[in-house]
Amino acid sequence: MKKTLLALAVLGTCANAAFAQTNVTIYGLIDATISTVNHADKNGDRLTGIPVAWFSGNRIGFRGAEDLGGGLKAIFKLEAEFVVGTGEMDTPGVLFNRDAWVGLQDNTFGQVVLGRQNTLARDFSQVYGDAYGSKLGLEEGGYTNNNNFKQLIFYSGSATGTRYDNGVTWKKVFSNGVVAGLGYQFGETAGQFARNTTKSAAIGYNGSNFIVSGFINQADVGNGIDSSLEKHKSYSVGGSYIFDLVRLNAGYFHYTAEQGALGKRKDDAYTVSAKFTPQGSFDYELGYQVMKAENAAYNAAGTSTLNAYADASGSTATGSGKKKTLYASTFYHLSKRTELYLAADYMKLDGGYLVGSANGFKNQTEFAVGMRTRF
Repeated sequence: MKKTLLALAVLGTCANAAFAQTNVTIYGLIDATISTVNHADKNGDRLTGIPVAWFSGNRIGFRGAEDLGGGLKAIFKLEAEFVVGTGEMDTPGVLFNRDAWVGLQDNTFGQVVLGRQNTLARDFSQVYGDAYGSKLGLEEGGYTNNNNFKQLIFYSGSATGTRYDNGVTWKKVFSNGVVAGLGYQFGETAGQFARNTTKSAAIGYNGSNFIVSGFINQADVGNGIDSSLEKHKSYSVGGSYIFDLVRLNAGYFHYTAEQGALGKRKDDAYTVSAKFTPQGSFDYELGYQVMKAENAAYNAAGTSTLNAYADASGSTATGSGKKKTLYASTFYHLSKRTELYLAADYMKLDGGYLVGSANGFKNQTEFAVGMRTRF
């Protein structure tokens, strides 16, 4: 009997030790927005309702790490996005549409992860891509979620949008403040290894009161019908300077795309923004961005300029023009996890730049009020 009790005690101790080495967290975020936007149809009517959240994708996720000893950890992340107004999946038929990856992390060699994840360029350009960026690190970085000023993110894209499917990334934070990364996306096409692949490299630096970063990116985009590939390339550089109460951001993006018989597209874009965080519960953001596109393919219907890295094989026409957007917001923080916000943007289109949601009009104004909380 004593031997049995001793054995059970030993097993319990070992189980507790193993459990202590593994950490799994369930977390989430809920962002609910009420917005009103003009020119919501061809008659110019206004639309008011609960759209896809303005600032953050609504999500529930599972994150885990296992200590393998010697500073090495096994890590994973599964994250699903939903629409708060209806409860439906953000991407129909795809459960973990935000993240589904596993990897290894070590202080010496850095972090390697494999699966669906943010593009590397997205993680490094979020520092300056809008007014809401964060520092560089191993964690994924984000842009605002769904509005007329969440557009520069597309220059940081891949053959499958602003996230890699079938991707592998390496990141490392060095002790001197340098952060570096490499990214690759497999195309998964038999006999055509390059089709729908993406290659990326990025580097940045976290200073005491400033951050700089940049990336280079290339995707070989094809629709799988023939052997032709459209080469899409972009590079970007930018950063942030942090005063006591103000963070100033600025960045530049350059993008080119081969579009078959439609010829070559060339975009130049830049952004400037600021975030003011005085003492108290409020913070304030203001930003401006310009996207200039030359010979950019329209979608098949001819109603919208294609986003960067989109497949243009079904397009029949192109246009050149500019998209300019001014935006502002204020957040009232009820706690460290919960806040209320007001936001607005004004978009103006010049020349042949088309935006489908503007329904042929040359400008559009959006206003929003919302609440965001985390758990």
